[in-house]
Amino acid sequence: MTTPDARDERVPVTVLTGFLGSGKTTLLNRVLTENHGMRIAVIENEFGEVGIDDALVLDAEEEIFEMNNGCICCTVRGDLIRILGALMRRREQFDHILIETTGLADPAPVAQTFFMDDEIASQLRLDAIITLVDAAHVLQHLDEVKPEGVENEAVEQIAFADRVVLNKTDLVDEETVAEVETRIRAINAPVQILRAQHAQVDLRKVLDVGAFDLDRVLREDPSFLTETEHQHDTTVTSVGIDVDGELDEDRLNAWLGNLLRTKGVDIFRSKGILAIAGAPEQYVFQGVHMLLVGEFGRAWRESEPRRNRLVFIGRNLDRDELERGFTGCLATAGAAA
Repeated sequence: MTTPDARDERVPVTVLTGFLGSGKTTLLNRVLTENHGMRIAVIENEFGEVGIDDALVLDAEEEIFEMNNGCICCTVRGDLIRILGALMRRREQFDHILIETTGLADPAPVAQTFFMDDEIASQLRLDAIITLVDAAHVLQHLDEVKPEGVENEAVEQIAFADRVVLNKTDLVDEETVAEVETRIRAINAPVQILRAQHAQVDLRKVLDVGAFDLDRVLREDPSFLTETEHQHDTTVTSVGIDVDGELDEDRLNAWLGNLLRTKGVDIFRSKGILAIAGAPEQYVFQGVHMLLVGEFGRAWRESEPRRNRLVFIGRNLDRDELERGFTGCLATAGAAA
C-alpha cells in the first residue's frame, strides 16, 4: 500500500464500485451525512433511462453530478472527463471527489482516465477503488458463465479493488461469509476486506487512504494503460418506468411478489419511488433478486406531482410485460375494470 504524499496537492478521487445491489448508495449516504470534515463532490452513474438514485441519496450540501443511461466505463466515459474538467475549474469548493459507478461497470477504464489525460493527471489523484460486495448474492454472480469475450463485472470489480467492503454479512451465516472471503482472496489476494452490515464501515479506512498503486497494477496487468474494449453482456438490460398517478397497494404488492418469485433469479436489481393511493409519503423500495425491502419515506410536497419511477436491471427482461403489469397496479386501472 502507498500513502498519500504530504506534498501532493492534487485532489484525491475515490471510485466506489460493486455489483448491482451491493450497497453503494447506502455507503454514499453515510459519506454525505457523517461529520468527517471533508467537502466532497459526487459523480453518480446509473445504468438505465429513468434516474432513481438521485432521489435515494439523502439531502446534503455537496454537489452531485449525474450521468444516466450508460455505463461510466464505456458509453458515458466522455461525460466523466467533461465533469472532472468542470470540477477542476472550481477546485477551491471541494476537498475530495467520489465517483459512484453503475453496478455493471468495469473499474479499470475508469481508473485509466486519471493517467491517460495529462490535465486530469496533473490535478487529480486516484486515491482508491472501493468495491462493495453483497455477501448474500455475490457467489452466484462470480460463478455466472458469460458469453465469449464478455467480462464478468463482479470478478473485475473485486480484482481491481484496493479495499473490499463485504456488506450484508447479517444476511448469511459465518460459513458463507468465510466462503465469500476465500473467493475474494482467490481473485485479489492482498486486498483488505472490511466486513460490514448496512455499509457501516470506518470512513477513515476508505477515504483518503492512498491505496491505489499504479506500479502494482502494471505488474499484474502490463496493458492497463492501453485503451481496451469493454464488452457488456447484451442479455443484461434495464427497463425504466415513469408514470404519473397513484397505485393500489394490494395490487402492487401482489404484482411485485409474483414477479420476484417467478423472475427474481434474472432480476439483479429493482428499485423505485412510488405514489400509493391514500398515503401522504413516498413509498421507496429496493430489491436484489428475490429479496425486497420497502418503506415510506419523505412526504410528497404540496406542488409535487404524484409520480412513479422504477427501474429493473436484469437478464432477458420483457419491457412490455413489465409495463403492463405495473400499469395494472394503478388505482385508476381498478376503477376502469
